[in-house]
Amino acid sequence: MKITYKNTHKFSKKQLQDLFLSVDWSSGHFPEKLAIAMKNFETVYSAWDGDKLVGMICVMDDGIMNAYVHYLLVHPDYQLKGIGKELVGRVKNHYKDYMRIVVVAYDVEAKFYEYCGFEKAEDASPMFITELWT
Repeated sequence: MKITYKNTHKFSKKQLQDLFLSVDWSSGHFPEKLAIAMKNFETVYSAWDGDKLVGMICVMDDGIMNAYVHYLLVHPDYQLKGIGKELVGRVKNHYKDYMRIVVVAYDVEAKFYEYCGFEKAEDASPMFITELWT
């Protein structure tokens, strides 16, 4: 297995659907919207095993100070192989001159993000208005 990394916004609906549903994210049920969303993110890095999309990270930013990691996902068959850490590393390098890189982590994922250098805020809580169930 040789993983390659790309900086691209071009994905098929099927590639996105397969990756998102592999980690049980309800966004995968909306592949048309996902395909449009990928084009609108400022930064998208992806991981590939041949022509199979196996991971991605998507970031929104304000152009100078703040970057927000919106999606980070790795197909379960490819987890614990350093792909997520590599994707985060690419984002950290890309935004090295920014004042803040933010991620909203679910409790089960918090240790991974801490391992990548993020710190949990003591005085903040993520809040949502959403119709998605995951």
